Amino acid sequence: MAVDATDHDAVIAFCAEHAIDLVVIGPEAPLVDGLSDSLRAAGLPVFGPSQAAAQLEGSKGFTKDLCARAGIPTAGYVRTASMAEARAALPRFMPPYVLKADGLAAGKGVVIAETLEDAEVALADMFGGSFGAAGAQVVIEEFMHGEEASFFALTDGTHIIPFGSAQDHKRVGDGDTGPNTGGMGAYSPAPVLTAELQARVMAEIIEPTVRTMREEGNPYSGVLFAGLMLTADGPRLIEYNARFGDPECQVLMMRLESDLVPIMHACATGELAGVALSFRDQTALSVVMAARGYPATPDKGGAIDLRDAEAGGAKVFHAGTALQDGALVANGGRVLNVTAMGANVTEAQRLAYEAVDKIDFPTGFCRRDIGQKEVAREAERERHG
Repeated sequence: MAVDATDHDAVIAFCAEHAIDLVVIGPEAPLVDGLSDSLRAAGLPVFGPSQAAAQLEGSKGFTKDLCARAGIPTAGYVRTASMAEARAALPRFMPPYVLKADGLAAGKGVVIAETLEDAEVALADMFGGSFGAAGAQVVIEEFMHGEEASFFALTDGTHIIPFGSAQDHKRVGDGDTGPNTGGMGAYSPAPVLTAELQARVMAEIIEPTVRTMREEGNPYSGVLFAGLMLTADGPRLIEYNARFGDPECQVLMMRLESDLVPIMHACATGELAGVALSFRDQTALSVVMAARGYPATPDKGGAIDLRDAEAGGAKVFHAGTALQDGALVANGGRVLNVTAMGANVTEAQRLAYEAVDKIDFPTGFCRRDIGQKEVAREAERERHG
């Protein structure tokens, strides 16, 4: 039964009819739309933040201002509400210029402009509607140098437990070329996020965020997905997601040994204290197979034959597929997440691409270098004993 997530009354009625005990809101748009508030008002436990708390993802400017108030390390920034404001602010920054649509843009609302001229063109596009309402305001940020990584934590608004790390590959093409996407692949854990760095992320970024949100009357519950830049001075926050993310979710779930449902219920009911998590001591790596044309206009309807892709232990997660006359076809931009487990990134990568190569998807494509930077580091460590 299809239920329109924007029709809150219909969702509530569905939950009542089917005696739902826990609602998990996956995508960001229903969170920013306040679906969790409507469900909670109807007495339903919800895993996911309130509309006010979901601003951590729904507004880049909101999060930057919170970081400023809470002393959370992040890039310097300016919020702008017009082309004139943005043009006047650009000279305060050195190239390359980081330009972010303030609102939700499906992971594609960030432009890194190498020159002042490129920045002005990008700003004109943003304020001209290229990202719709998301670009009504634009955040201009200092460019941070370092390696990106992602860190996850669960919270009930008071208690917090870490949920692991990952590294995503945002650019559409091999070698991190081409436009940004929602993510073309990921692996977990991320060795660059050492235990020491994870402790700093918790103390300097996650804990101050949860504390400040609670103290300011917008307690955050659910999963906090922190996009980080590992700079020479330590981890700095790039942005927050109010969800597990894709393809990060796939690699995290492959590694999780604990039953996730009672853990999410504990988040939803304020009972996270004392909850423990168990993860497999292996690496998971996921390769996204996308439809030709992504991230612009993907070709839909392309036939997919999964064959025996999962025969070697890999898992194929469906992201943008549909059944058409009984046949599996592409029905979105990012179509499949082909995910495998291994002793390290090198092995997980090999197994994931072996599974990819068994799939017949003529109108699909993928990056062939997911995890390659860490594979090179593993080879270097192997050479030096």
